[in-house]
Amino acid sequence: MTRTSRPTTEAILAMLPELAPHARDAVVLHPERAEPDCRDSSIGGPLLWPSDEPWPECSLPDENSPVGVPATAMVPVAQIFRRDAPGPWWPAGIDLLQILWCPNEHWDPPAQQADISPVLEVRWRRAADVISQLTTPPSPSRYDEDGYLPQACAITAEHVTDFPFREELPAELRPRLEELVRETGDGGDVITRLAGWKLGGWPTWHLTHPTVLPCDACGTAMTLLFTVASDDETGVVVGRWGDLRIFTCPDDHRHAFQVDLH
Repeated sequence: MTRTSRPTTEAILAMLPELAPHARDAVVLHPERAEPDCRDSSIGGPLLWPSDEPWPECSLPDENSPVGVPATAMVPVAQIFRRDAPGPWWPAGIDLLQILWCPNEHWDPPAQQADISPVLEVRWRRAADVISQLTTPPSPSRYDEDGYLPQACAITAEHVTDFPFREELPAELRPRLEELVRETGDGGDVITRLAGWKLGGWPTWHLTHPTVLPCDACGTAMTLLFTVASDDETGVVVGRWGDLRIFTCPDDHRHAFQVDLH
């Protein structure tokens, strides 16, 4: 596992204290191939799933089935327990986040999903509510790419403070942030939009200008919940070695999430 190489948060804010109001908590999830249990936080590992709850399926048209028939089982992408990655993204009374996706590309998905990408499902739970667990979830009947079948990995959680891309900051701060990035990075930016599998923090915007995603239900600006990163350890590849980001409403986790491919 390689931890994020950067100055401490205290050192960053000492050099540019005006960044403080823009700081966000984040947890970078460092994956390592393993055989996690369903009661472990993991990427691509087994989920703590109730035996009496239907396993999610996808019946949307995809590259391999223009009519989406037969429906195919989704596959686990990530399972995170609150104890391993505490932070402001957890709703009250919830201690388990589960993310699944259909391992096929969809060219015309529902509005909340990203184009030409897997379709995601997000579940929030109380682990104690799972009394009888599903031991053998169904396998997908088809999949488009090996990169959509995450390899089972244990994770090491690194708690960090993340800062936004310069274009999301007031104009007067941008030149000073650029100077700070040049002074602290080894040819790259180690201050803002920390890369990798990540809970919380700030999103990358290397393909487009920063975009505000309003919640469809209440209009509140959505915040980044989770980043799925392309990497060799998990075997995941999204887009052109990009990121798939899940945004949620900070006022109510029950409002529909939004997915963006970058």
